[in-house]
Amino acid sequence: MQNELSTHLDAFVAAADEGSFSAAARRLGITPPAVSKSVARLEAGLGVRLFQRSTRSLSLTAEGERLYRQVRTPWIEIGDALAELQQGAGKPAGTLKVAMAPAVGRTYFVPMLESFMERYPDIVPDLHFDNRQVDLIAEGYDVAIGGGIELTEGLVARELAQVRIVLAAAPAYLARHGAPAEPADLARHRGLLRRSLADGRLVPWILKNGEGGEVIANAKPVAVMDDPEALARGVACGLGIAMLPLPHALPLLRSGEIVRVLPAWYAETRPLSIYYSSRKLLPAKLRVFVDHIVAEARARAYGDMFR
Repeated sequence: MQNELSTHLDAFVAAADEGSFSAAARRLGITPPAVSKSVARLEAGLGVRLFQRSTRSLSLTAEGERLYRQVRTPWIEIGDALAELQQGAGKPAGTLKVAMAPAVGRTYFVPMLESFMERYPDIVPDLHFDNRQVDLIAEGYDVAIGGGIELTEGLVARELAQVRIVLAAAPAYLARHGAPAEPADLARHRGLLRRSLADGRLVPWILKNGEGGEVIANAKPVAVMDDPEALARGVACGLGIAMLPLPHALPLLRSGEIVRVLPAWYAETRPLSIYYSSRKLLPAKLRVFVDHIVAEARARAYGDMFR
């Protein structure tokens, strides 16, 4: 009976995480009918329907949502603990589902994986690249790396670097339009604006300097984008001036494709962080990954680089 319950809960949690029986089956290494059968038996045993099913979608019922919230984290923790015991004395092992901001992840964090994988060959990083802040628990992630993270209940974060946002333009744009000498001059320039993925609003240009000054600047909007990497590329193409987070701006600044505008002025945002569930017992695979990323970010001086 306990073995059957374990199988049924595995199927239920995987199906809820993945949003389909087929994806859950691939994750568990069984067939979709086996997942569906396990969930149906769990529903029959509980006397409630856990999923609403259609030919195209699978969604949790109110009862299913309640059960999912209550059992997912402890069930995953039990599975992690048993897997570690089977691997031997808490040896870090297993798949680690990681969310990363696309450009920042590819440029700054994927290069960290070589030494990590050499040291922990039994851990398989499963990387997902997304600009939005993912819901770790609801979407089944172990850990995420990103900037501008807003901590919610049940999450903890370790800061990797403070991040400044700088004004930038292409040399060719400045040759045609001239360079602004002070923030007020931006009003006569073409501006590439960013739309926040979190709330859909345009991100204002709130500029600071090292002397404690602060101004709100404005430019003539010519385009709006919700992806900082696209914004950086638009600047490099000479479309106008934009506010760029330094992690996105640095490769283009170093290549000379873009240059700083009003270099004494900058904006600030929430730090670049690695965040994960605040559960008391962290799986060994998660603990060593977080420690590795924090140590590598410090060794590569990201704190100085992005500030």
